[in-house]
Parts: sequence; C-alpha cells; structure tokens
Amino acid sequence: MSLSVAIIGSGPAAFYTADALVKSDSECRIDIIERLPCPYGLIRFGVAPDHEKTKNVMRAFAKTASHENVNYYGNVGVGKDIGLNEIRELYDAVVLAVGAGSDREVGILGEDKKGVFGSATFVNWYNGHPDCRDLNPGLNVGAAVVLGNGNVAIDVARVLVKTPAEMAATDLPDYAAQPIQTSPLKDVYMVGRRGPNEAKYTNVELREMGHLENCVPQIEAAQLPDSVEGEMSDRDRRLTEKNLATVREFVDRKPDEKPKRVHFVFYAQPVEILGDAQVTGVRFERTEVRDGRAVGLGKFFEIPCGLVIAAIGYTSRPVADTPFDEQSGIVRNDDGRVADGLYAVGWIKRGPSGVIGTNKPDGRLAAEQILMDHGATDGGKSSRAALEALLAERGVRAVSFAEWQTIEAAEISNAREGAPRKKFVTVGEMLAPLG
Repeated sequence: MSLSVAIIGSGPAAFYTADALVKSDSECRIDIIERLPCPYGLIRFGVAPDHEKTKNVMRAFAKTASHENVNYYGNVGVGKDIGLNEIRELYDAVVLAVGAGSDREVGILGEDKKGVFGSATFVNWYNGHPDCRDLNPGLNVGAAVVLGNGNVAIDVARVLVKTPAEMAATDLPDYAAQPIQTSPLKDVYMVGRRGPNEAKYTNVELREMGHLENCVPQIEAAQLPDSVEGEMSDRDRRLTEKNLATVREFVDRKPDEKPKRVHFVFYAQPVEILGDAQVTGVRFERTEVRDGRAVGLGKFFEIPCGLVIAAIGYTSRPVADTPFDEQSGIVRNDDGRVADGLYAVGWIKRGPSGVIGTNKPDGRLAAEQILMDHGATDGGKSSRAALEALLAERGVRAVSFAEWQTIEAAEISNAREGAPRKKFVTVGEMLAPLG
C-alpha cells in the first residue's frame, strides 16, 4: 500500500513538498488541505498585483495538484472543521505548511490607533483576501508612512502611488482600486532603522521607483554612504553596491517633477505613533549602525501623516496541538521534524524570510524525511476515504482542484480587458460558480 501524506496549507512550501513526494521513487498519496477554496497562499495574496510574472509559478503548482496521486481539499479549516490530531490519526505523515500570515507588532506607544496597519493585513486587503475584504483603511490622507526597508515595504509604497493606467493590467480588486486611486495622497515616507547598505529590497523593485508615471523618488545625499562597508559575501556585496548606485540616481530628482513623491528615509527608528484616536504622525529617533545594529542617538523628529503601514516582518499564528515558540513565531522543530509523523516546512518552520523559491529546499527535505521515517511502514491508514467521510458527516463543503479550476476560469472570464483575472473576494463568491 502507498504512504498517505496530508499537507496543511497550499502555499509554495506545500506545493514544493507535494512535488518532491510525487517525483520520489516511493508510492505516495498526498492530500493538500486548505482553509480557503483557493490555493496558492502567498502567491495569490502576498505578491504585489502589478508583479503578475511572479505568479507564473502557479502553473507548475497546478500541474502538481493535477497529479493522479494528489488531491486538493479547499474550504476545509484545520482547527475548525477538523482537528490536527484527527488528521494525524488518519495519515501516515502530516506536514504543516501554514505560513506566517500575521503581522509583527512594532512595539511602540500608539500603534493601536486608527489608521495604523500591519503590512500583512494591508497587502491582504489590496490583494482580495476574504479575511481583509472589509478593512476600509481610510486613504483620505495627504501623507503616509511605511515602516521598513524590504520588498514588502517598497511594494506597498509603489501600489499606493501608481496611476489607474499603471494598474490596469493587474488583478487589483475594485474595492481597493477606488480608494487608492482617488486618494489625495501626495507623499509616502518609507523609513528604515538602518542605512541603504542594510536595506533588504531587491534592485528590481528599487529601480521601479524611478520610473513611475506620477511619482518621483526622493532621498537626501547626506544619508548615502560613500561605499559598501562591513563583512558580507561577494554576492551580497555586489547586490548592495547595485542598490547603492540606484538610490544615488534618486538624489538629483526634483520634488516637483511629478505630483507624488516617495521619500526614502534611513537611520530612523519609530518611537511613538502620534495622535489621539486617529494617527496624525510618527515620532522617530535618529540612529546609526554599529556592528550591523541600529543604535539610537537621542535625537528626535516627526513626520506628519494620516496612515501608517508597518512592514517590519510577519509571524505565524500558534497551531493547536503543536509546540509553538511564541518568541520566534515558529513551531518548534528539529530541522523540520516536529513530532512522530508531524513535519513543518516554509515560514512556520524557519520564520518569514526569503522569496518563493526559498521554500523549495524545505519541501525536498521534508519529502526525504517522510520517506526515511515511514519507508518501512505498510501505509495502511485509511486517510483519504476517512477524511472525506468525516467532512461529509460534518457538512463541510470541500472544494476539489478541478472545482478550483472552475472558479479560476470564472475569475479569468470576468476580468476587465487586459487584466489577468477579477478575483472573487469572499468565500461565497468563490463557491457560486460551482452551483
């Protein structure tokens, strides 16, 4: 009999794991269990809507999901419709691939004020995630502050200032496009605790900021170091030098060149969100970098704004019936092994770092561990049949991959001209094409 494996979650780490198992020499039955009807996780809800090419990996994942040994069960909430321990009883091996969908707290006074959002929440909102559909962030503001200097921060800043024409060929939902594109927003301040040499965005994203239709990048020459210093690999040094060269090109850009501006602000850490109930600004402390760390200098300044988005990193939610490390925001694991028959991959295993492809080695390793740990078993657990019987008994409307493809076809059919799809943004909307 074949080995039965359940994968909880359907983002990149989940599909890389499934693909590695499919391509192994062992016979495996793989069931992917996802809370939402739609698969792909971070690719659907985390990738910026104007970076459609990044989503092309979905084609490879769809091929994996269509394999004869793989079943997809969407619209099934683990912890709601079925417990993790119940799944572990049904399958020889269970893989946690639930990602890191929550925002890290900034940890400063005032971050609970109206108009302050974490980037995971805000990005999910403009990407049509059902959980954030009704966020209503309030974009009737003249200035916004984005905390962070990574790709998520720069994505948020870019989406906020792009014109309707620049976003026409994207799947930005109408409910988000309207307030973004009619906002009186003129200035976006992207603020990092450290300097340009430590910024985590990639050069592709950085260069985009210099070619926006309606927005000009701004940076003070005094904030730019003369050279790249410190210990780092040759590869990292080349990338850092490339980024530094790009931001130097922004120094001479005139603030009145275009109607909107994105200000790159370095060496500043937030200490307080200002305002009463509603945010009116952010107070910062000047910093310098010592041994790679931002150290406060006791000098303060303020940036007035009506919107704050903290893009300082994500964290995972605790998973019931697993040993969870609250401090690191990951499930406790030994290189992916959590307990007998239980494994972790992706961000729930190692924290939110890297790009989509960074999860591929995790998937490959998990497959190797599963086959090593369970290769000698007879694979006699009832798994798939028992899962379907249990879900039917509880009245859970599971969505197969073929049914997801029907939903996807409806999204594509409903798209405005030039756009890849018109996302359904509620579970009800997703299920409607299935009758």
